[in-house]
Amino acid sequence: MLDPEELDRLEQTVVLIGLAIGLVLGWISRFSNFCTLGAISDWYSSGDRSRLRMWLLAIAVAIIGTQSLIAADLIVVKDAFYTAPRFFWLSYLVGGLLFGFGMVLSSGCGGRNLVRIGGGSLKAVVVFVVMAIFAYMTMRGIFGVLRVNTLEQITITFATRQDLPSLLGAPSTIVTPILAFALLGFIFLNQELRRQPRLIVGGIVIGLLVVAGWITTGNIGFIEEDPNTLEARFLATNTRGIESLTFVAPLAYWLDLMMFWSDTSRGWTFSIATVCGVVLGAMVHAISSKTFRWEGFVDRADLARHLIGAALMGVGGVTAFGCTIGQGITGLSLLALGSVVATAAIIAGGWLGLRWLERHA
Repeated sequence: MLDPEELDRLEQTVVLIGLAIGLVLGWISRFSNFCTLGAISDWYSSGDRSRLRMWLLAIAVAIIGTQSLIAADLIVVKDAFYTAPRFFWLSYLVGGLLFGFGMVLSSGCGGRNLVRIGGGSLKAVVVFVVMAIFAYMTMRGIFGVLRVNTLEQITITFATRQDLPSLLGAPSTIVTPILAFALLGFIFLNQELRRQPRLIVGGIVIGLLVVAGWITTGNIGFIEEDPNTLEARFLATNTRGIESLTFVAPLAYWLDLMMFWSDTSRGWTFSIATVCGVVLGAMVHAISSKTFRWEGFVDRADLARHLIGAALMGVGGVTAFGCTIGQGITGLSLLALGSVVATAAIIAGGWLGLRWLERHA
């Protein structure tokens, strides 16, 4: 059993690893120009699916790595909220559509706006703050009450967890290779991605960072017996469970920590550290590559679009239980059916947002 000092050191280790993961994610995102909105936009406007394939590569690597950790008993994900038996299908659809539409208006998802902050975008700072406020309101405020009393009342409860192997009654050792080979075949049989090594590196590294998040919170930061409660515990996580990369709720957690800093019940967590790390990593790349540029709003219409988009992302991301990374890579790495639905809804929302922007901008 760990004593309190050892427990504190282990929590600090989890937070520091989260910061390091965020640093690498921020750096590699700028290096490879990883952006899910950009991937959808390229596909929509010109039919170029190179960045879409990079996103799919990150998903494939995350699936292979995460399922390997589960098979080796290095992490236990039975209590992860992504694969819980309750299937919030309407929340996934409505939240995903709102988030996808909002990220178009805000020039990127939550993670991308953190990267843009590191590159000098003051527009992204505004998006960050507004998105964090609306995410907080949707978690614990007025929109949270509305969400719980409406959308979350319409669910399906499965007899088992909602990961695909459990639902199909097939072992992960069969489902995972089939999905992985299908994705990798689609990704590499076309020359679009093979000609761009930066995109390949970006997809692989980002996928591995999701795996690193799982092992940090689910292995390094997991103790079987807390000295205070004598129960199993995941250290330095906001959900008190296993976590990896996501960038909606963590923005609200960051805001909460900054606002109530003197409250000793609050402190640094894995997800809050990753938020800070992404900004710092992107800034390191921007400065070292001499691409750091201050960016502001063009006019009032530009400001209005970003404010509305940030609000939609804050509400939609919490409602859908994640974002393009939280559901679109992290959740999919667990083969969660809800993540499939939420990700599809986000893509559809992004597509609708691009059509709207094309006609009204």
